[in-house]
Amino acid sequence: PTHGKVEPYWENYLRGVCAQFPQNKQGFNAYLTSNVPVGGGLSSSAALEVAIYTLLEKLTGESRTLVQKSQDCQKAENDWANVPCGIMDQSISAMGQAGHLLLLDCQSMETRHVEMKNHDVCFVITNSNVKHSLTGSEYPTRRKQTVDVLNAVKAKFPEVKSFRDIDGMDKIDAIKGDVDEETYNRGRHVIGEIARTLAFAKDLEANDLKAAGQLMYDSHWSLSKDFEVSTEELDNLVEIAAKVKGVYGSRMTGGGFGGCTVTLVDKSRADDLIKAIEAQYKMGTPTCFSSEAGQG
Repeated sequence: PTHGKVEPYWENYLRGVCAQFPQNKQGFNAYLTSNVPVGGGLSSSAALEVAIYTLLEKLTGESRTLVQKSQDCQKAENDWANVPCGIMDQSISAMGQAGHLLLLDCQSMETRHVEMKNHDVCFVITNSNVKHSLTGSEYPTRRKQTVDVLNAVKAKFPEVKSFRDIDGMDKIDAIKGDVDEETYNRGRHVIGEIARTLAFAKDLEANDLKAAGQLMYDSHWSLSKDFEVSTEELDNLVEIAAKVKGVYGSRMTGGGFGGCTVTLVDKSRADDLIKAIEAQYKMGTPTCFSSEAGQG
């Protein structure tokens, strides 16, 4: 369905959630307030969807599992706001636990909460306040390219059903001559990102922040060079962060082409990082704030 026709546009998110909620509830007034920056790649839409869904649960006494809740909110965004998003943002908004990150299997919807064992670190979020205008083709183009890579791998390795069945780069490298270089790079990013995600969870559980931080850098530069969704501004913010003592890692977050970076840093050095960004970032006026893993 294509329902996103109401103005102001953000109302479509609310209407979608009400439409997906399993019980009809009419005639209520709601007051909305938020400290999540809008349009910066920090899942403000998912936060709004899950908040409205939670309100409806309280009003009606009806409740669903957190997985069902996440899926209903995703469908609301897909069908009513016409945004072809995945399930990650809604899942962390619904399932987040204080002091933990969420490891999400998007195929099985299995989750595992990964504890942030070191309480002397935080995340500094930096909004570049830059949003490049897009043609609208970037997401479907990358989606098609990744599907093309997967189909090429399947043709040579019939046992492969999804990217999750590809362990390491051998199978991707085997089809390098069957697709163009740009398409190959897209597939290489996906395989690398799956491995980095699992390794990051292990490193956090082992309290190896140095290794975890390096994976953040690796992820960013793969997003920048192989997937090509970063920008000069985001790359610059990561480069500035990397030079500050007490920083473990930094990367862009969200869909790219502007928005925010997330940096893992010692709490005692967070102010130093913010001062360095404010002094050295010359491509706009950044906004920085510190955050810790909170309750969904």
